[in-house]
Amino acid sequence: MTELYEELNQLAPEGYAVGLHIRFATPLVYYSRYPAKWVAYYNANSYYLRDPLVFWGIGTTGTRRWSEIPLPDPFGLLKKAAGHGMKFGAVSSYGPITSRSMTGICRADREFTDAEMAVLSDITARLHIAAKPPSELTRAQIEALECIANGDRHTAAAAKLGISESAFKARLTSARIRLEARTTSEALRKAREYRML
Repeated sequence: MTELYEELNQLAPEGYAVGLHIRFATPLVYYSRYPAKWVAYYNANSYYLRDPLVFWGIGTTGTRRWSEIPLPDPFGLLKKAAGHGMKFGAVSSYGPITSRSMTGICRADREFTDAEMAVLSDITARLHIAAKPPSELTRAQIEALECIANGDRHTAAAAKLGISESAFKARLTSARIRLEARTTSEALRKAREYRML
């Protein structure tokens, strides 16, 4: 994903924001390189609840310039963004409504070209695929990871769960495999990020 973020850096001189696998109004992964003052202002005013670009991206898939989004902007977000150097932009939306991904890009000098829009669309799709959450964990795998999260050592955790230590280790190994993690601590971090714990 780092390489894809670098591609966005090259595409969007004034910054970008990425929300991947948005479920229940919350992205699994969120990353922003928009100007810091704009991000602080946007967040302080909870504009994500009133942003026509977000509404468009949640409601449809595709790639559009900000100037082409046919939704009202009663709070003047696009004018306010322009005041922060974000005069021209584009948004791309990809994936099913149950796990939608969106990328916004901006620049100060001109509209994005059709070729740049195609690149944005491609990057958004690749980010969506790269950030795909793993399949759900089993109850046994979750219990094993929760024991580790609570600070239990393998022997104590196995006793708590009423299984052998080797069975406990097997549960951790299977959780690492399912989460594509090299270590148990990485598996624990990913499970928390994916809201599996």
